[in-house]
Amino acid sequence: MSAARIQMIILALLGFAATVGSFAYLIAKPPAYLRATRDGVPFFTPPVINPVDGKPLSVNTLVRDYKGTAGPGVGASVD
Repeated sequence: MSAARIQMIILALLGFAATVGSFAYLIAKPPAYLRATRDGVPFFTPPVINPVDGKPLSVNTLVRDYKGTAGPGVGASVD
């Protein structure tokens, strides 16, 4: 094998090791911006505006209301 071929193999192996190492690090210790709540809502999700009264609502509240675990009087119920 020529020196250029050996250098290319080493470079490819280093790139492969860096890629696998990066993915392993992200799986083992994810950054704060990749974390999510138990309901799957990311921590840093901004509030949304309620179209009825214009007040901001937490996305967590909307998810709990949609799932039915928010409690009484939180969402708009239609009777």
